[in-house]
Amino acid sequence: MPSAPSAAKAGTSGSPSAHLRPSSCAPRFIFAELFKHKERLLRHTGWDNETLTRAVHLLTTHLRFENEVAVPIDTWMDAHRLCHGVDLKDTPYIALTLHLDALLWTEDEELKTGLRAKSFDRFYEPRRP
Repeated sequence: MPSAPSAAKAGTSGSPSAHLRPSSCAPRFIFAELFKHKERLLRHTGWDNETLTRAVHLLTTHLRFENEVAVPIDTWMDAHRLCHGVDLKDTPYIALTLHLDALLWTEDEELKTGLRAKSFDRFYEPRRP
């Protein structure tokens, strides 16, 4: 999830508010991902439906949602090139990161490795306690 000047993907461990940054933004595509991965999120976090619903509500109140339509086609093409062979499902996040000249917050090490191999190294790395 990008934001200027940094990006955020919400953490799934600890409390629902862990790792959120008020200046973060996300493509609207995130709603489809949250819906698609609901059961996996419940298993991974150990939360019940009510806690996950509160977490999604908290997430949506702390994120600015960007319409992917506003991202120029050449930026989408750059993002697609970067994600090709890595994970095409992350193209909206990379496109928005490029468009906003932001950083991407992700815990997906395979994605980071694949993008770094293509000279993309714009990642937000939160400080760990």
